[in-house]
Amino acid sequence: MKKIFTYDFRGRTITVEHGELAKQAHGAVLVRYGDTVILSTTVISKKANILSDFFPLMVLYQEKLYSVGKIPGGFIKREGRPTDNATLAARMIDRPMRPLFKEDFRNEVQVVNTVLSVDQDNSPELTAMFGSSLATCISKAPFDGPIAGVKVGRVDGELIINPTVEEMEKSDIDLTVAGTYEAINMVEAGSKEVSEDDMLEALMFGHEAIKELCKFEQEIIDEIGVEKMEYEHLVIEDDLKKEIKNLALDDLNNALRIKDKIEKYNKIDEIKENIVSKYETEYENLKPNELEELLTKVKLVLEEIEYEIFRQIVVKEKTRADGRTMTEIRPLSTAIDLLPRTHGSALFTRGETQSLAVVTLGALGEHQILDGVSLEDTKRFMLHYNFPQFSVGETGRYGAPGRREIGHGALGERALAQVMPDEEEFPYTVRVVSEILESNGSSSQATICAGCMALMAAGVPIKAPVAGIAMGLITSSDGKDYTILTDIQGMEDHLGDMDFKVGGTRKGICSLQMDIKIKGITKQILKEALAQAKQARMEILDVMEDTIAKPREEVSKYAPKTMIFTIDPNKIKDVIGRGGETITKIILDASNVSSVTDQNAVKVDLEDDGRVVIYHYDQDIIEKTANMIKDVVREVIDGKIYTGKVVKVEEFGCFVELWPGCEGLVHVSQLDTKRVEKPSDVVKVGDDIIVKSLGYDKRGRLNLSRKEAMK
Repeated sequence: MKKIFTYDFRGRTITVEHGELAKQAHGAVLVRYGDTVILSTTVISKKANILSDFFPLMVLYQEKLYSVGKIPGGFIKREGRPTDNATLAARMIDRPMRPLFKEDFRNEVQVVNTVLSVDQDNSPELTAMFGSSLATCISKAPFDGPIAGVKVGRVDGELIINPTVEEMEKSDIDLTVAGTYEAINMVEAGSKEVSEDDMLEALMFGHEAIKELCKFEQEIIDEIGVEKMEYEHLVIEDDLKKEIKNLALDDLNNALRIKDKIEKYNKIDEIKENIVSKYETEYENLKPNELEELLTKVKLVLEEIEYEIFRQIVVKEKTRADGRTMTEIRPLSTAIDLLPRTHGSALFTRGETQSLAVVTLGALGEHQILDGVSLEDTKRFMLHYNFPQFSVGETGRYGAPGRREIGHGALGERALAQVMPDEEEFPYTVRVVSEILESNGSSSQATICAGCMALMAAGVPIKAPVAGIAMGLITSSDGKDYTILTDIQGMEDHLGDMDFKVGGTRKGICSLQMDIKIKGITKQILKEALAQAKQARMEILDVMEDTIAKPREEVSKYAPKTMIFTIDPNKIKDVIGRGGETITKIILDASNVSSVTDQNAVKVDLEDDGRVVIYHYDQDIIEKTANMIKDVVREVIDGKIYTGKVVKVEEFGCFVELWPGCEGLVHVSQLDTKRVEKPSDVVKVGDDIIVKSLGYDKRGRLNLSRKEAMK
């Protein structure tokens, strides 16, 4: 039976429909938020792989272009691989939900959000998050929800929940925050150098709205939710735990205190492999499936011992495995101009994490075209992040970027976008590529640092240098004590409870991302983490600015130079000419090439508002192109005297070119102050003569007079 639930959320109606659509899914809701409509479904597999150490949760966010009345571009007129926006939306939903499933639950869960209708003022991503939580909560999955998320903006100092598109254009904060009724557990933000106190206020403001949504969800769950399933899980006997602990505790304790990453990891692996091999040999007579189960238990206990030792070292002893203090950053080194032919390059190394960032400058016409459901359809600043397997000394899959690479690239792009110059100030398409050459924690923040230096080295006039740092959180087993770590490395991320990344300038925060593995964190922890991150950011900026303190005045000699000027928008068609004939001739003549696709051909962008943007490596060719375009759009002023060249002589007069593309007729009666029998008696082709403009006739022909000019 269909049931409908409604809630007035900050002046906008949320409607949840259940019982009519997708009834074979284990949980399904249709959520309407304004004119945005999302179908969210949850399905749980019947069997679990209890021997796996991974929870197989898949969250999908499927953009349907019919939702905004668009037909997909390209040759294949149907939706294909997810857009970056869809991938980021799926990650944003996954991150607050994943920690709330039971720790030993191993049934596969698929949460699918189908975007059916999009009202740009009512976020489909956040509607999908709400629907995902609700569909899972009313299903049989052992999920400790509900969760919800909101967007927080700030216009003229006033915080706003779920701002409209118009409000977001004026906002200096773009914050997405998610969590449960009790606590925040996911943050994603971009902001225009906002202070730590203001960001904390925005976070807590958002959480108050989340509480409202969670309360509404709970009312629906109480009415239509089903009993949670009993699920199969691995039971590890206490005697086995005690036995393995006696074998491994001392050795793992010593191994975890080794400072060098590779040496530490190799020693830990060796200890674990030796103990697993011992059990494999001792119980070789077991049936294959029984032996596999036993070895899985051994591995899980070893992981648990490692986890507890790590917490003891950090929380109780207040030391770190590599010997640093809680607030100490690993050794930093920076360099620029490593790659001579690129437009800008920089290397940033922090401990065993290293990013090589490369900047390429292109014409505005080389912007990225986006085929998605959002309003933005082009992008002129891009940051792409690559994480090859060799960066962690492993072999692995190479191919299209995965969700992690797309997410890390988006985080770096969000931070640097806050300080990028606008199109009028710097009329280029800008691409930054971060190649991670070595990784041991927070390569996304190394990307921000390297990318910032590469932009300055390329001569991009950014507003201020930006640095990024990752913070960690380690809580005690009983949850009563905690320690915040600055500049976490891989093991601290893997075994810790929080990954809190902050990017910003000396003035304030530009980006924020938080993921946690526990159910939530308090305002006090957030406040301490932000303060500690600010201190670290200043230290990193000091090192970066020692290498390059501000953007270079000029772009690289290998980067295209540019010139911008404005013409009458109505004249653009004249510059283009019939079938592009005029602009093609200008490009070929100015560049002295035979094809407009030649790499040495000048590039010309003609904007609808009358702006003309010219790009080339040679400034002389840019100026020549500009003059040719200006000649096309120049207008002859009545009564003004010009010097022109005779290009043709006829019996009735001669044609004079005032500038390329502009010719007028000097009638025989206007050639001289005295009577002229034949024009050829007075002028010949190639002569430079002075003429006065008499204006255009009814047929649009320009009339000139040498006689009037001579007077």
